[in-house]
Amino acid sequence: MSVEVRPPIQLDWFLPTNGDGRHLTSSGLPKVGLFQQGERAPTLDYLRQIVRATEQAGFDGIMVPTASGFEDPWLITAVLAQEVRRLKFLLTLRPGTELPAYTAHRAATLQLLSENRLALHVVTGSSRFEQRSLGDFLEHDERYARTAEFLQVFQAVWAGQPPAHPGRYYRSGIHTPIAPGAEVPPIYFGGASEAAERVGAAHGQTYLMWCEPPAMIAERIHRMRDLAAAQGRTLRFGLRLHVFAANTDDAAWAHVERLLQEIPKGAIDQAQRQMAAYESVGQSRQTQLMQGRGRGARELEVSANLWAGVGLVRGGAGTALVGSYAHVAQRIEEYHQLGVDSFILSGFPHLEEAIHVGAEVLPLLHKVCATP
Repeated sequence: MSVEVRPPIQLDWFLPTNGDGRHLTSSGLPKVGLFQQGERAPTLDYLRQIVRATEQAGFDGIMVPTASGFEDPWLITAVLAQEVRRLKFLLTLRPGTELPAYTAHRAATLQLLSENRLALHVVTGSSRFEQRSLGDFLEHDERYARTAEFLQVFQAVWAGQPPAHPGRYYRSGIHTPIAPGAEVPPIYFGGASEAAERVGAAHGQTYLMWCEPPAMIAERIHRMRDLAAAQGRTLRFGLRLHVFAANTDDAAWAHVERLLQEIPKGAIDQAQRQMAAYESVGQSRQTQLMQGRGRGARELEVSANLWAGVGLVRGGAGTALVGSYAHVAQRIEEYHQLGVDSFILSGFPHLEEAIHVGAEVLPLLHKVCATP
């Protein structure tokens, strides 16, 4: 039986534009109020250091997030793209706060400023409470219907072919052409609900997931491939996850056990109550990984080297690979063989861990992924 040869692996890092530190509660949910002393503010100087270290460590790109409590991704990307020459920027945007034609022209400008190093990660929103704080009052499924229309208009504007009729959410008029030399940015798409899957299959290029055990990820890839094929399309797949790697498995697990012990009293219950109010199916899937388990580090290992402990106090990506450098690389390659080509990694603090993971894990990945 022949073995499928996967495309080259893409390894990106994460930019903590709402703060950073050495603890699980150094950043994350802005409303929980769990920040530890010693948190690093997202100053321009600090973010510059992370971006430079990420490029020097050998990563392909860096994700620039957006949410309530995070700095504006467009402004951050415009400044930091000038700090490096090779690193790509995955800018996260929310259609509820953007107009598609204007977004296309802003993206084109950033493409020219960065020499076409921009990709766009389209996120529809995780909770009605946060969306309303940003001025967006649509409910869950309607937000995804608007996202589909947003992407249709965005792509039409870029192609110089605006829609012939007004949509439900956007009315398009006469558009000025996109600047010559600006390449259309790749579209990453996130969302785990049925509504999200339909939109991602029809309009996304890379479907991005929070990491789950391999069997769950394999099932999602299979389903999304079928949905995309029904549209006459194909998809790439990506995973967003944290990494705690050390010389040995024991050292890595001892580290995350210390992180658990440092969480302030009552913080876990407080965070879990807040996340329970989210409508996000992806968030619910992350939370369900912890259900029925204890609160010790090893009790939260949901598959080999995959730890759900980050999700005790942080929204969004709640899982991490924990283990020796070799085992972390092996687990990533296993996801790669399932069909995941893009990985967005992070660690605490992001500056030191970009250097650490780049020196110890990336060379192993490049070696194992290059092996026939």
